[in-house]
Amino acid sequence: MRITAVQGDITEQHVDAVVNAANNRMRGGGGVDGAIHRAGGPEVLADCVRRFPDGLATGDAGWTTAGALPARWVIHVVGPNRNAGETDRGLLTSCYARALEVADELGARSVAFPLVSAGVYGWPKDDAVACALEVLRSAATGVEEARLVAFDRSTFELVERAVSAS
Repeated sequence: MRITAVQGDITEQHVDAVVNAANNRMRGGGGVDGAIHRAGGPEVLADCVRRFPDGLATGDAGWTTAGALPARWVIHVVGPNRNAGETDRGLLTSCYARALEVADELGARSVAFPLVSAGVYGWPKDDAVACALEVLRSAATGVEEARLVAFDRSTFELVERAVSAS
């Protein structure tokens, strides 16, 4: 799998699937979640309500339509909220592993990932990058391209250094 660092807006990525850092309720929110729901339009929320009436567990993943996004699907993952006491690193690595499993079920070959839990959920960015790369580099998957998308320059530089260090 080719892993690339990208600085930009995850909602503008022309890939088969974008990964959404969602909350357990699966009804939209702030950060990446809010951006994906705004850009994807009401179809994304309607599909979340239909497919996930009881929400989604932390560490798990599921998919919906991408609505108006250039991607075909949104793969929603629920990362651990470190600020709320969820400190199990395995929940964070599970998000990336489950996202790849869902991507394989869908037949997605290109997937754009945010740094799950590294925003308002308070996971340290350097470890969030390490978790993502550990899973992406070791996964047995049909995904050919994984993009780690960072919105701001400093996060992009962190991701880019880690990606090129291999």
